[in-house]
Amino acid sequence: MTKILEHAVAKAQSLPEAEQDALGAILLSMLDGEALGPDLDEETRAAIHQGLEQARRGEFVTDEDVAALWRRHGL
Repeated sequence: MTKILEHAVAKAQSLPEAEQDALGAILLSMLDGEALGPDLDEETRAAIHQGLEQARRGEFVTDEDVAALWRRHGL
């Protein structure tokens, strides 16, 4: 492993689990040749940016809300 990749992994390990998962997904998609991703319309891009900003501010749904969502959908 190169020094740069080692440094990146070391920094990533200090991030919250959700951010580590996001970085892992990005890296895997790049390695699988999907780095460019799908073409998204402006509404979808705006929703993604809004969600990322909410995450940066620490605004997450509670575990109880997620459990209620699963129950509503029979999962």
